[in-house]
Amino acid sequence: MIRKVKPEIRVVGFDDGTFSFKATGDKTILVGVVMKGAKEVVGVLTRWITVDGLDATDAIIDAVLRSRFKDLRVIMLRGITYAGFNVVDVERVFEETGLPVVIVIKKRPDVGAMEVALRKHFPDAALRISLIRKLGPIRELIPGKLFYQVWGIEPEKAVEIIRVTRKGALVPEPLRLAHMIASAVMTGESTKD
Repeated sequence: MIRKVKPEIRVVGFDDGTFSFKATGDKTILVGVVMKGAKEVVGVLTRWITVDGLDATDAIIDAVLRSRFKDLRVIMLRGITYAGFNVVDVERVFEETGLPVVIVIKKRPDVGAMEVALRKHFPDAALRISLIRKLGPIRELIPGKLFYQVWGIEPEKAVEIIRVTRKGALVPEPLRLAHMIASAVMTGESTKD
C-alpha cells in the first residue's frame, strides 16, 4: 500500500511501438521506462509482443519480475490495449507483481465501438471484452484531455502519482519516454507524444 506519494516514487511506464496488420503473428516492442518520479530515468525494460495476441500481460509481468528494479511502487500503462487488441489483464498484473496499476489515457475510449470490433474480428472476443469491462470506471483528470483508471490503489493516490510523474507534457514522463523509445525502435526515430 502506498501511504504517501513522494516526488521520487519509483514507477515503470509501459507503451508499445508502431506495428502493421500485414501478417499474422507480427510483433512490436513493448517498452517500460523506470523512473524516480518525473526527475530521473533509472532504467529501460523491453519485451516483444504479438499484434492482436494475448501476450502483453505476460510480457509486463515478466519484465517487472525479472528486472533488477526491486523498489518499484507502481506500474503505469498507456491504456490497456497494446499491439492492436492485445488486452492487458490488469488484475493479473497486480496479483502477480504486487504492484498497483494506473492506466492513463489521452482520449476517452469508445468501449462500445471496441466491443463491436472485438466481436467482429476475434473468436475469443468474450475474454478480451471481460478484461476491458472489469477495470471499472474511466475517470477524468483533465477535462477532455486526460483520463485514468486504477487497479489496486485508491483513485486519489493515483491522481497524486500522475501529478508527480508529469513534467511539462500532458502524460506522465515514464509513459511519454516509453512511447518515444518504442516508436524509435520500430521506425528509426521517435514520434511526437
